[in-house]
Amino acid sequence: MEGLVVAEADLTVYIHPSMANKVRRAILSQLSGLLFTYDEVFEGVVLAYEVHIRSRSAKVLPGLTPYFGVKLRANLLMFSPKPDMLIEGKVVKLGRESIHAIVLGFASAAIMLEDIREEFNYRIKHGLGTFASKHHKQHKIKVGTIVRFLVKSVDEEMLHISGSFVPPNTGCIYWLSKYSTEDGSQFARGIKRHQSDNVDNNVIEQDPSSLGQDSLLRKRRRLHKSRTLQD
Repeated sequence: MEGLVVAEADLTVYIHPSMANKVRRAILSQLSGLLFTYDEVFEGVVLAYEVHIRSRSAKVLPGLTPYFGVKLRANLLMFSPKPDMLIEGKVVKLGRESIHAIVLGFASAAIMLEDIREEFNYRIKHGLGTFASKHHKQHKIKVGTIVRFLVKSVDEEMLHISGSFVPPNTGCIYWLSKYSTEDGSQFARGIKRHQSDNVDNNVIEQDPSSLGQDSLLRKRRRLHKSRTLQD
């Protein structure tokens, strides 16, 4: 999934003197406060971190409360979605006008009807709403489906993503992984083959008697030729 990046950062964490004998615990406590919130410095949401303390010495900062700074290096796993990226989420709600999903368990996403390609029709079966493809019956989107969609815009403050199902390489992850290439070309070829097969079948079904007549004429010609050779 796009939008997941690992960033290396050199940080200085400020520790209260009361935590002087528990420095590592204080560092982890402060870094934990960054998790699952958007950070403007890193331009993304911190999902996980790995800390390497660069020095055992610390610099005392002057002031009313003498905090001391500890320098460290951290590897941060970031979620930084940008427009035109392809990301994945789990559908939690859908209706005739929209599809709603959760990304990585914390960010919300919505795909509105105008951003759902015409290939999908909304239907209700056994009381459950489903968006189903007109070209392939197995390509369905319902509650619980893991989907891939294109990012249109991101609200960092609300951690809300506006998405799109317009590109052909978006939809149900299971179906895409089984039947489609990354750009959706295999699916397009499948549709063309299906249409071509229908055309061929229609030609055969329109005038099956002509095939029988041609076969009968060929047999009569072979029989006539055989008799001529014998004579």
